[in-house]
Amino acid sequence: MSDGATTEGTKRYAESFSSRAADGHFREVHGMIMSSIGIGTYLGQPDERTDAAYATAVVAAVESGINVADAAINYRFQRSERSIGAALVQLEGKGYTRDQLVLCTKAGYLTPDGKCPATPINISFKNIFNAEFFSAKDIAAGSHCIAPRFLQDQISRSMANLGVNCIDVFYLHNPETQLGEISKVQFLGRIREAFYYLESAVRTGKIHFLRRGRPGMDSARKRALATQCN
Repeated sequence: MSDGATTEGTKRYAESFSSRAADGHFREVHGMIMSSIGIGTYLGQPDERTDAAYATAVVAAVESGINVADAAINYRFQRSERSIGAALVQLEGKGYTRDQLVLCTKAGYLTPDGKCPATPINISFKNIFNAEFFSAKDIAAGSHCIAPRFLQDQISRSMANLGVNCIDVFYLHNPETQLGEISKVQFLGRIREAFYYLESAVRTGKIHFLRRGRPGMDSARKRALATQCN
């Protein structure tokens, strides 16, 4: 598949549904023609059954007029991104192309790989990530990091999980999580450094667009993590 969504590809996708889609279902945003709804991959158990169900759902969504898919590297311990990647392989076999699809993901939360570790999460993270990606002072709330080297690593992991060479929309995942432990001045400095790196990732073609993840989800994500670990 091509590197990312394009104006031509998304337009071609929308035109294939011209006789079936409601007026206004497809909308132009930043030169891309996107469906008015997308498919998310947040909830669910980190198991093979859910993996397969998500892949099937993403394929069904694309076949039904939805060309926007959303994930985050920490959704189901990286498995949601991999489910989208599996769906992309199936969709390619059905004649759909990467340039027709808008893929969104996020980074900021530290996450294990594939399942909840047997040891406490704060200990396991030391074994999951090489120390070169961040230091202890970069971590907030025991689970959140926006250090540039960490974001660089996460984007590489996300692209590998998705099986793509470019992320269309990248979100800095709930950066306000940092405010519980550091000052506003420190926070703004970390945000600035994060976006310096992310803007360089745009220039090198790893991501197309940047967004800040929506606030107010900290507690919900912690509850979901606890549920997945039980």
